Amino acid sequence: MAVKRIVPNIAPLDRDKAQRFYGDVLGMDLGMDHGWIATYVGAGQAVAQISIAQEGGSGTCVPDLSIEVDNLDEVLSRAQASGFAIEYGPADEPWGVRRFYVRDPFDRLVNILQHH
Repeated sequence: MAVKRIVPNIAPLDRDKAQRFYGDVLGMDLGMDHGWIATYVGAGQAVAQISIAQEGGSGTCVPDLSIEVDNLDEVLSRAQASGFAIEYGPADEPWGVRRFYVRDPFDRLVNILQHH
């Protein structure tokens, strides 16, 4: 099992402010836009990404962090075995990910996902 990506999510969505700061000031590109979420990505050696969201998708709350993994079932089993309550999912989402929500020990809502 390996963590492949950690993505912070920021709410609420204000497209103009997001573009002015992340696009214009920091030079990030709009890499994904589903209407309810806009993701800005950077170019270069390190992959920089931040998502500006009105919701978490499928009517869920905006998570504090999104962590992409290469084996969702393994992480789900570990979370459950460690006593962490699963707050959403696991669910296969229409945008091509399987995911679940869990709260970390600091009460942050974490979206754990794997692309199909």
